[in-house]
Amino acid sequence: MTKTDLIRNISSAADLTQKDAEVVMETILNAIVRTLRAGEKIEVRGFGSFRIRRRQPRIVCNPKTGARVEVPAKNIAYFTPSKELKAGLAELGLTGGKLR
Repeated sequence: MTKTDLIRNISSAADLTQKDAEVVMETILNAIVRTLRAGEKIEVRGFGSFRIRRRQPRIVCNPKTGARVEVPAKNIAYFTPSKELKAGLAELGLTGGKLR
């Protein structure tokens, strides 16, 4: 599903114009980004939580040359699904993968 698909779903479910649904979607996404940039956690009960994790520096091998390359530390956005979301997916047989 794409962002456009989500906007269409919001539009039909909430009886909004596509433009109004797009404003809703952009507002939500911007709020998530601002909150994560501020280093804060976002929790959507029944869905999951977003937070920033610090990935430590590490040494990796370049697959083409075999040379060792140092990858610097960086922050990554991380999503943890809620128990409810995991249970709902398990009912559909959608388990494993990156769901924790």
